Amino acid sequence: MNGRKLLAGAAVLAVAGVSVSSAVRDETPAPAPIVDYGPVRLVAFDSCDNAVTELRRALAPYVSAYGLGGGNVLYAEGMATDSAGVAKNTPQANNATPPAQPSQQQDHSTTNVHEQGVDEPDIVKTDGKRVFSIADGKLRVIDVASKAVTGVVDLGERRASQLLVSGDRALVVTENAVPIMEKMLPPDRPSFAPESGTELVLVDLKAQKEISSLKTDGFYLDARQIGGTARVVVRSQPRISWVYPDQTTNEAGALRRNKEILQSEPISSWLPRYELNENGAKSSGTLVDCANVSRPTAPSATSMLTVLTFQLSGQLGTGQPVSIVADGDTVYGTGNNLYIADDHRLLPELPGRPPVQRPITTAIHQFDISQAGPPKHVASGDVNGTLLNQYSLSEHEGVLRVATTTGTETRCCWRMPTDVVPQQQQQPPSQSFVTTLRRDGNKLAKVGEVGGLGKGERIYSVRFIGKTGYVVTFRQTDPLYTLDLSDPKQPKVTGELKITGYSAYLHPAGDGRLIGVGQEATEQGRTTGTQVSLFDVSNPASPQRLAQYHLPNSNSEAQFDPHAFLYWPQDGTLVIPVSTYKTNYEVSSLVLRVDGNQLRETGKIVEPQSQNSYGGARRTIVIGDQLWSVSNAGVQINARNGLAQQAWLPF
Repeated sequence: MNGRKLLAGAAVLAVAGVSVSSAVRDETPAPAPIVDYGPVRLVAFDSCDNAVTELRRALAPYVSAYGLGGGNVLYAEGMATDSAGVAKNTPQANNATPPAQPSQQQDHSTTNVHEQGVDEPDIVKTDGKRVFSIADGKLRVIDVASKAVTGVVDLGERRASQLLVSGDRALVVTENAVPIMEKMLPPDRPSFAPESGTELVLVDLKAQKEISSLKTDGFYLDARQIGGTARVVVRSQPRISWVYPDQTTNEAGALRRNKEILQSEPISSWLPRYELNENGAKSSGTLVDCANVSRPTAPSATSMLTVLTFQLSGQLGTGQPVSIVADGDTVYGTGNNLYIADDHRLLPELPGRPPVQRPITTAIHQFDISQAGPPKHVASGDVNGTLLNQYSLSEHEGVLRVATTTGTETRCCWRMPTDVVPQQQQQPPSQSFVTTLRRDGNKLAKVGEVGGLGKGERIYSVRFIGKTGYVVTFRQTDPLYTLDLSDPKQPKVTGELKITGYSAYLHPAGDGRLIGVGQEATEQGRTTGTQVSLFDVSNPASPQRLAQYHLPNSNSEAQFDPHAFLYWPQDGTLVIPVSTYKTNYEVSSLVLRVDGNQLRETGKIVEPQSQNSYGGARRTIVIGDQLWSVSNAGVQINARNGLAQQAWLPF
């Protein structure tokens, strides 16, 4: 996802049912919060002693009788959503180009990615001769020529979620369940809890066996791969054994004790830990030294981001870690840079104090990955508002373009009683912006900005192609905005198209055309089913919709995960998975064809066991003149022309 938010920053804040009025109000003066929302700069700690002193101070304002924060918040995954209402979620030229399009010589499709030459992890991969699939805890290798499963690597009870492939090596991302409430964990829990976190598994695809694994107590955010080099971003939190009110300790006592605990915590409580297993030899320890950790001038100390670098042709090792004291939820990569963005919504509220309505900014950290070895942090900056996903970011000719929405943000996940919320905290109407940034020393400095897009609405999709930007906002109707970004100092809106419904994903189709996948809607904004649109954007001043396909009572995974989208420009084949609700529930692969200015339905691919496949087909790839549709239940092979079924390979 690649992409998931963990709520409330560093920990659960309170047990369900604790009201705001019961929050403890300590009489001792609280240290001034050092979280600010000004320009972000990263610097290194002077020493480990200085590091722990600053981290304790940064965390102190958030300490309560229940650990961190003062709200009634569950720390869970999958509860936050992106702007579309779905849980969110590289050596090439240094610019933002359309996704890799297959050449006339290439006879198979690849993962639909944001930037050409920058691969992204997914549940299905292919090299044209083999298809690799992750499902039900197993990595399967399917031979294309024989149409047979030729190997299975059982990953045990680990929950495999994504993989990257390079030659005969695969890097599998496995994630363990996140505890719903920290308060339910024993107070003396170990500093490294093997039941939670991320484990990376390196697999030899030829020998069909696991080579090595690296477990961290951080949660996986995303990864990017260029050639045989993979970079994985994980987010970790301080491991502090807080006390909680019980039959022997009231809230005031627990608060005092938690403040004492914080002041005695060593630096190791903040540094992520690891367990490495290479060829049966095991080791463990602190993943990164405090001397190699950067921090903002005003850190929150609730989270740490670590970028791991792996050469898939060798051993995993500990990934040459580079860490910063910062939070993050969005990863974007080009051939030369890796960006990690954080919109500050994960910070817990200050205990005993009403939530403060303030404009939310998104911090962006830039890492140079143009050279071999670990990345180097080179700059940081911020913009107003919040991102939708990685497609809200785009780099072109050294300029970073960022699309954000302001006025729809919420800084906390709990509500104060209406009688204690100040009247002046009413939020301003939402609107969207595109801001241009350029590196100036160690700062991502603002170059230009255009705002006023979709007033009262929020962004549902973004696409930057060369010097042009496309932004879709939605509330009741769908304005598709075209933007001229040729002058980064003066970005401007050049055109607007209003139609019902919205596009949640935009994809270039060549010849001045753009494909949109989303939902049709009534004039009142009620969605009615999957919509695929073909736009003519050759005249930026007057974008037009050439064709529309509407499938009532349905939705598509491609709306929130572009990896589920397939477009094969050689013959215009377009495939997306759809879930349709009629008298029963049906999952299929919808096959369309872009034919000039038309969208024509070719048919649907329904697998034999769609009712028992945990969601049906999720990815479709082109191999030669065939369509391979892969689900958790198996692989179905159909002719690209006519869709005649040629084989079914059950898992």
